[in-house]
Amino acid sequence: MKKTNPSSLFLTFCKYVLFNVTGMIGLSCYILADTLFIARGLGPDGLTALNLAIPIYSFIHGTGLMTGMGGGTRYSIQKAAGNTAAARRTFTTAVIAALAFSFLFVLAGAFGDKALASLMRADSAVFGMTRIYLKVILLFAPAFMLNNVVLCFVRNDGNPNLSMAAMLAGSLSNVVLDYIFIFPLGMGIFGAVIATSLAPLISLGVLSLHLLSAKSGLRPARPSHMVKSGAGILSLGLSSFIAEAASGIVMITFNFIILSQKGNLGVAAYGIIANLSLVVTSIYTGIAQGSQPLLSEAHGAGRQDSIRRVYIYAITSASVLSVVIYSSLALLRAPVIGLFNHAGNKALAEMAGQGILLYFTAFIFVGINMISAMLFSSVERARLSFTLAMLRGIVLLLPLALLMSQLFGMTGVWLSFPVTELAASAVSVLFVVRHFKKHATHSVYLHYQ
Repeated sequence: MKKTNPSSLFLTFCKYVLFNVTGMIGLSCYILADTLFIARGLGPDGLTALNLAIPIYSFIHGTGLMTGMGGGTRYSIQKAAGNTAAARRTFTTAVIAALAFSFLFVLAGAFGDKALASLMRADSAVFGMTRIYLKVILLFAPAFMLNNVVLCFVRNDGNPNLSMAAMLAGSLSNVVLDYIFIFPLGMGIFGAVIATSLAPLISLGVLSLHLLSAKSGLRPARPSHMVKSGAGILSLGLSSFIAEAASGIVMITFNFIILSQKGNLGVAAYGIIANLSLVVTSIYTGIAQGSQPLLSEAHGAGRQDSIRRVYIYAITSASVLSVVIYSSLALLRAPVIGLFNHAGNKALAEMAGQGILLYFTAFIFVGINMISAMLFSSVERARLSFTLAMLRGIVLLLPLALLMSQLFGMTGVWLSFPVTELAASAVSVLFVVRHFKKHATHSVYLHYQ
């Protein structure tokens, strides 16, 4: 087996990760733009309504990522092994699966918006806005999910720059339309959610340039063994779904806890933290997803040395960025909070300021955990990836949040996240060390070829 040149691999890693991080930051601005414009246009009640409704987006996004990342991983492995026909069947199966899942969300939006708003504990002050946001975001689920799937496949088909361009085009349109719909047209929260929901359609328009090109390997093919193939795709992408769904569950839990302690103003403060967290998390998601095609290709070709190098590059990048991000947020927390706190509410600013200092200490561990989970998904060790996602999202965080909030109030709420990520990172490191130790003999063999 031919050994990959380390300098060439590093440059390829930089290319994929740079494009994907830039695109993911842009993608996260879907929600951040809503937050900024809603906070300025509708005040704390609008911010509360958004934060009560937005966890549903995590389930839509997570389901799209499950089919996209799972299918993209399988597609890349099959391409590296020279099985083009199977790769095309995988693409078709992933698209069909995404559309089937999205139909369930559309039904929920059409008939269950009132029940969902009540379930999220929206009171009379914010019920109407919460319901509107939920209804529209669910009705546009097919666009969000299909966009996630096509983004993943285009990236794995060797076009990460177009994936980045598509994500940025969608995000830029969201920002522009947010402003137009909320301020000049006065459409309120309905305008904000419509702007967000149109963004994936614009992104898909950009991605169609690859789908229609002669160089594209993404061609429809009649699926074979649809159920078995679909299950294989979903198993590889399950950790992505768990991570996103758990994020939604955690937001709901935190909302309930904070509502009981600090009311709507506390939820508004958490809304600032949660939306900043989405942007920061998108950076680590970008590193992990940018690494995935390289990890999967190396796995399909049997290059263990390349897998190890890409993992080290990714962890090093995430760790350096963690220090820069935390330092910047700690120093600039007052002006950052001011962007969301146009009315200058002192209680809101104090709660959000404490949250930034405590909550964001988690992110050096978040990077380790997300990249490790992606490593295992990329080399078809879905069980380990699933275990890490469950530990981070549900098994540790939910009981810790409930316990620590009772013991330490809002300080406990903020600290439950970094404590969870620290514990999960210890497990991640153990899994990774065992994985590379298992393949050490094979790696040494490849090194001398």
